[in-house]
Amino acid sequence: MTIKAINVRNQFKGTIKEIVIGDVLSEIDVQTAAGVVTSVITTRSVRELELQVGSEVIAFVKSTEVSIAKL
Repeated sequence: MTIKAINVRNQFKGTIKEIVIGDVLSEIDVQTAAGVVTSVITTRSVRELELQVGSEVIAFVKSTEVSIAKL
């Protein structure tokens, strides 16, 4: 599969650092230049995408809300 275009602007290329497999949902930790990004996706998707530790991936972040807290 080749992605020709996508409307998500926040994209982080990285490598899968850890996968925590669950019955229905799984956690994927991706090491990026900006730090670790964690995604929760279906375990079915993990299998279908053949994701494994060391796989190179792109984490797409799309949010309708971003909160800010003053330190």
